[in-house]
Formats: sequence, structure tokens, C-alpha cells
Amino acid sequence: MGKGQLSIRRRKKSTPQLPPLLPQPTVGSSKVSKKKVGGSRLWMRFDKLGQSELNEWDKTAIIKRAAIPARDLRILGPIFSHSSSILAREKAMVVNLEFIRAIITAEEVLLLDPLRQEVLPFVDQLRQQLPHKSLSKVDATSAEQDNEGQFPNAGHWLPVPEAVEGHEAELPFEFQVLEIALEVVCTFLDSSVADLERDAYPVLDELAMNVSTKNLEQVRSLKSNLTRLLARVQKVRDEIEHLLDDNEDMAQLYLTRKWIQNQQTETLLGTIVSNSTVPAAPNLRRLNSARSRSGSLVSNHFNYYDVEDLEMLLEAYFMQLEGTRNKILSVREYIDDTEDYVNIQLDNQRNELIQLQLTLTIASFAIAMETLIAGWFGMNIPCTLYNRLGLFWPFVACITAGCILLFLIILGYARWKKLLGS
Repeated sequence: MGKGQLSIRRRKKSTPQLPPLLPQPTVGSSKVSKKKVGGSRLWMRFDKLGQSELNEWDKTAIIKRAAIPARDLRILGPIFSHSSSILAREKAMVVNLEFIRAIITAEEVLLLDPLRQEVLPFVDQLRQQLPHKSLSKVDATSAEQDNEGQFPNAGHWLPVPEAVEGHEAELPFEFQVLEIALEVVCTFLDSSVADLERDAYPVLDELAMNVSTKNLEQVRSLKSNLTRLLARVQKVRDEIEHLLDDNEDMAQLYLTRKWIQNQQTETLLGTIVSNSTVPAAPNLRRLNSARSRSGSLVSNHFNYYDVEDLEMLLEAYFMQLEGTRNKILSVREYIDDTEDYVNIQLDNQRNELIQLQLTLTIASFAIAMETLIAGWFGMNIPCTLYNRLGLFWPFVACITAGCILLFLIILGYARWKKLLGS
């Protein structure tokens, strides 16, 4: 029995065991990875010192990082590629100006599709100007350490973005980036208008000299380009005008100011709560009163509707866009004048053709009268004039002279009625 049991055990050990059924995550994981790769887009991050890095982030990462709603990312999508909008959120600014699509916070810039040919000048400007402006801002901040317009923060001082006596305050970081974006966009639009003007005037002058199908096709293409360019300039101009008309929207764009206000509010609340020795029940009332007092202090120090810096910045580029728009309108006016001139030329030619047609009609009528007389004498009817010798040529001459006289009489009547030009 022992040997049998041993043999059975050996057989049991020697039987091959099937591997356990494992899930097949390869297909699913590949799909998930493909979805992640497909949903992520290329972003370039700039900090205040102008240092940059390339990253591939999806929508969720951008929403968490910039604290913006998901609908704002649709504005940066390809559907609104040629729209213009500057939206203010609690901690970020969503900028969509022509080819520049970025999310600006008080500390960094997230630029979408930075490797596009049109976006490269903006990237270069950020790399060149941000380090210079940040260094000058650091120097101005160190000069402001003894200014009275600062709040203590646990032994440290928070800089206030206001002008100090004797110098001009640097713009906040978000306005520096916005200024660079507006400068790049306005420069691009100005260069586009300059190219349009350089191509437009020779084509229009050629059309005024020679009205042909080729010249008309060139002018039609020119008008299409002008209409599209005018619409793009108008969109950027209207967006800036919308901001200038609403002080509240401009105040929402002060991200650095809002960040400092939140920091100072938290500092004051923490100081008051830490110094409070009241029991827990009255502490809530003390906390609410502290919050109200801190809010009033911050609001007294910062004028919420003090948007002079941003207003001056936007007005400068608004005037530049207005000048660009006026250039486009002047080109369109020149096109309209050229078309009017061409239409006048065509009307004049049409009138000349009508006069020529009327003259030929009168001549045809006179010749028809001579043909009618010749047809009468061509009939086989007996006539005594057929028997007279030497009468043919004088008769033909008289009939011809009569037809010419009839032509001149009708032509003179047409001129007298001003149906023909003099």
C-alpha cells in the first residue's frame, strides 16, 4: 500500500499543471496609452526668469495646474484658431490672440504649440525680455523694502506692485507677457498689411491701365485677402476695446494683485487667530470679524478699480491696431476708387460702341434706300428710261448723292438730339 500511494503521489507530481488564466492588459493598456498620447498636447512653460521647458500635458493636467475650467481649453482649440479673446479667471488669464494661445498665471506662462512657425517670434521675445524685466523688477523690489505701502508677513515684507516715489513701477508678470503677446501680434499684422499694400498698388494701377481677365482675377484675390486681414485686425481690436470699456474685467486681469491680496489676507487672519486666547465659541465671531477687518484693510490699500497701468498698455496697442485698420481701409478705398474708375472707363467704351452702332445703323438705312431704288429698276417692267443711252451713270450718281445727303441729315438730327457725341 505504501508503494502504491508513493507511485500515485509521483504521478500527481509529474502531471503538468496548466498556468492560471491571466488578464490580457496589453490591448487595453495600449488603448489607454494611445488615448493619453492622443489627448496630450505640446506645451512650453516659461517662468519669471525666462527659463523654458517643453512638456506634453493633457487637459486634466492643465486644468489642475492653471485652475481654469475645462471650457476655456476649447477656446485654445483649433476651432477658434482665428478668434481673439482675453479671459480673466481667478488665478490665470486665458489668451487667444491670432496664433498665440497661452495660459498666463502670476508666476508662469503655458504656451500651446510653441514650435509653430508663427509662434517662434513670441517664444524668442519671451526668452529675451523676461529675464531683463525680472531683474529690473528685483532691483525695484529691493529699493521698495522701506516703503510704507507694504504689509508685514511674519517678519518679511510683501512687495506691493505700486509706483514708488521717483521711479516708475514695473508691470506685473502677467502684463509683461500680455504686452509681449500684443506686440508680436500687432507687428505681425502690420507686416501683413505692409505686404498687402506693396502688392496692391501695382496691381490696381495695372488694372486702371488695362482691364483684362488676368488683372481682374488678381484684384479679386487681393480683395479676398484684404477682407480676411481686416476681419483678423478687427477681432483683436474689438477684444481690446471690450476690455477698455469695462473696468471690472480689467481689474480681474491683475493676477499678481489678487495673489498679494490673498497672501495678505491669510497673513492677517493667521496673526489674529494665533494671538486670540478666546474660547472656541466666541472664536468664530472673532474669526469673522478678523476676516472682515483684513478684507477692509486690503481693499483700502489696493484700489480694486485702479487699472491705469493696464488701461495705458491696452490703449497703446489699441491705437496701433486702429492705425493698422486705417491702412487696410485706405487700401480698400483705393480699390473702390479704382473699380469706380474702371467702371467709368467701361461705361465710356460702352457709350462709344452704342454711338458707333447708331452711326452704322444710319449708314445702313441710307444704303438700304439706294438698294431699294436699284431693286425697283431691276424689275422686268417696261420703262422708257431703258432706251436712253448714257443715262445709267448719272442716275447712279444722283441716287448715291441722295443717299449720302439722307445719311448726313439723319446724323445731324441725332447730334442735335445729343444721341451722338460731338
